[in-house]
Amino acid sequence: MKFSLENKSAVVTGGGSGIGKAICLALAEQGATVHILELNKEIAEDTVTQIESMGSSAFVYCCNVAVQSEVIAAFEEIKTKGSIDILINNAGIAHIGNLEVCQEEDLDRLYDVNIKGVYNCMHASIGSLKETGGVIINMASIASSVGINDRFAYSMTKGAVLTMTYSVAKDYLADGIRCNCISPGRVHTPFVDGFINKNYPGREKEIFEKLSKTQPIGRMGKPEEVANLAVYLCSEEASFITGTNFPIDGGFVTLNGS
Repeated sequence: MKFSLENKSAVVTGGGSGIGKAICLALAEQGATVHILELNKEIAEDTVTQIESMGSSAFVYCCNVAVQSEVIAAFEEIKTKGSIDILINNAGIAHIGNLEVCQEEDLDRLYDVNIKGVYNCMHASIGSLKETGGVIINMASIASSVGINDRFAYSMTKGAVLTMTYSVAKDYLADGIRCNCISPGRVHTPFVDGFINKNYPGREKEIFEKLSKTQPIGRMGKPEEVANLAVYLCSEEASFITGTNFPIDGGFVTLNGS
């Protein structure tokens, strides 16, 4: 079977909903054992249940990726169950606003999750990944590469994710570790629906269509489409790929303005 992940063990942060949940399910479908790090353990239990219904194995660990001691404890527990072959840093939070709107506490909060959280997980797992010649995938964003209105703090953090990816890919070539990042455009997740419902009551359909059309392809992405790309990058079929940023954005980065 192409893109097989049989006998592989994957750690996914933020696997309780949206893109993270889709990635967990896709990895499990290809045979991987999935370890989910989630701040709210309860919301990840449904992901575990779905994975177990496929006949695969999954475990969930209550963990705030911004707190290094919690991350280290989670990875130590994971290592008692076997090797770590794959790390997917998906957990992240958003912020809307330009430089003037962004307050110090906003910047600190996004730094702690989106940058320090990625660092914490890579730092805690790198020894294990060196043993297996493993794979790291970091979830970046189109905001890593192009300017987005009113996303000052978010863009800062995702730019850091991109450059951390390049650095780790370079530093661990000799260890057989492949490190890449995925940069989604706008993807239809529960977060998007919640944002629209909260900020545009009564105009949900109008705003959804407007946001969808910001992608040149004319619609938002699906979590499963991002998950399929992640599966490929984790597989042996992608063994020649490292240190690369993969936009999955309906043409946003390259075709807007064309």
